[in-house]
Amino acid sequence: MVHSVNAESGVGRGTLYVVATPIGNLSDITLRALDVLKAVDVIAAEDTRVTVRLLDRHGISGKLVAVHEHNERRAAGRIIGMLAEGKSVAVVSDAGTPGIADPGALVVAAVRDAGYVVVPVPGPSAAAALLSVSGFGASQFLFCGFLPSRAAERRRGLAVQAAETATLVFYEAPHRVIECVTDICAAIGGDRDIVIGRELTKIHETVHRCPLEVAVAWLQTDEYHQRGEFVLAVQGAPEMLKTGDADADAVLGILLDELPLKQAVALAVKLTGGSRNALYQRALVLKGKSTDQGGAPA
Repeated sequence: MVHSVNAESGVGRGTLYVVATPIGNLSDITLRALDVLKAVDVIAAEDTRVTVRLLDRHGISGKLVAVHEHNERRAAGRIIGMLAEGKSVAVVSDAGTPGIADPGALVVAAVRDAGYVVVPVPGPSAAAALLSVSGFGASQFLFCGFLPSRAAERRRGLAVQAAETATLVFYEAPHRVIECVTDICAAIGGDRDIVIGRELTKIHETVHRCPLEVAVAWLQTDEYHQRGEFVLAVQGAPEMLKTGDADADAVLGILLDELPLKQAVALAVKLTGGSRNALYQRALVLKGKSTDQGGAPA
């Protein structure tokens, strides 16, 4: 479909705009986002009660429709109908960029499938904000969003990520943050650093960096440390611990000098992401034992 622009408003007819909005401080919105929100025919919001406060702050009056996770599919159909009439629509979430751990992705996919133009209007992101002050130099990061609420599923997911060399970024709710940090520490060890971002850009903003092994204790020192919305950035595994014969041998050699064989293998599995059986057999060789002595690890 041709992207035609309404000369009066400067926005495209039959176009969906994905607009990033502040994650806390209402002044953190781009001039372009304000222009788009003023010009579009419809603003599709995750929660109209939240969005109306932003619009009132900047003197914007517009038609609001609700697009939350429970009605997103039905709302997508309504939005496509509006675009078919030549209207312009902006989609916003409560905070940050729609579609990133927030409603919006389903609407965007449906609009694209229907052949209409989708335009990004970039801006605030809680993940990017925390990474910028983490000090990790995150040339690579893995955005993990919200971990599963069930402990067993959360721990399985973290076990897979233990050997990831990129910085890991998580979102978490206040009532689960201690459980989440406890499980992260158990999965990847306590020696790596974590940066805890709480209430970013808001009045009670907190950014705290510490080793994982003391992170839970810090959260528990003050009840306010456990309140608000959280973003967590966890230091990635050192590059030397990538899976590979030479790297695995180096890791096993260090661990075998300090730990019993089975403990050394268990830790090597976490650090390298390698096969337990393969690392056990390699450890036997490095210890000067026969590979058939004692069989596979329990």
